[in-house]
Amino acid sequence: MNVSLTSELEKYINDKVASGLYDSASQVIREGLQLLKDQDALREIRLNELRQQIQTGINSGESQPLNLEDVIDRGRKRHTQNLETLS
Repeated sequence: MNVSLTSELEKYINDKVASGLYDSASQVIREGLQLLKDQDALREIRLNELRQQIQTGINSGESQPLNLEDVIDRGRKRHTQNLETLS
């Protein structure tokens, strides 16, 4: 496999190897790809959780209208309580 890198990425890889944390550029690339793979897996898990939450909401029955003023009032009350707790 042949991979083309920007000079910035090449310098970054070389700096990582020079730091002594990695034995070779290949090791840096492998770890970077493993992190990307892990990030993709985590994104998939989060997406599935979100889909489940959406389905739970759909299954919960008819929706109720949101009163924005009530939401703002509750937020202000919580904020005031938090400030009082810090005092």
